[in-house]
Amino acid sequence: MTMQRETPQHPLGGEMVDVTRGLFTRLRLPWLLKHHAKLPTLALFSGINGCLSIALIAVVAALTRTPLVFPSLGPTAFLCFYQPRAASSSPRNTIIGHAVGVVAGYLSLVVTGLTLAGPATMTGVTWPRVIAAGLAMFLTPAGMVLLRAPHPPAAATTLIIALGILTKPWQLGVLMLGVVLLALQAIAINRLAGIDYPLWGHASSG
Repeated sequence: MTMQRETPQHPLGGEMVDVTRGLFTRLRLPWLLKHHAKLPTLALFSGINGCLSIALIAVVAALTRTPLVFPSLGPTAFLCFYQPRAASSSPRNTIIGHAVGVVAGYLSLVVTGLTLAGPATMTGVTWPRVIAAGLAMFLTPAGMVLLRAPHPPAAATTLIIALGILTKPWQLGVLMLGVVLLALQAIAINRLAGIDYPLWGHASSG
């Protein structure tokens, strides 16, 4: 689905206005509903929604003492509520896209012998690290295209791994658990708002 153009009804483009209208209607908030398309309301919704989406995962991370929160979850959360009907925002693309990023990032570490090396923020950017990052960024977009599962934030996920920030297999499994939790949140919130958000694939294909 193509992105909404900016109009008085959709001043930012995208579909965030539709999400706010649906939520405020469902939650019976008439004052907010009256102003649901105004930029201050959209900014407030975007901020609160982004905060809650990541905070819920952060709470689980704190309770389980696992690294469920990582940087690329932020753009995934924004994408799922800014353009929820887009194919790249679907649970399928979100989960498969990040999975491709994880596999590509880890494979780049194996190829360059960096699986046990420290993060580039501590060890510096060496030539093997340059190769790892380049290889990860070759494999991730290529893999997402081949699987017809583009999800732009996955490019950040693969760099997190290729740069050595998360490298242990159990950490990568926990990372994917965080992605799944965020996808479930997107399903719950978008469907509560009355958005035709899919349970798996693109909305037009079910």
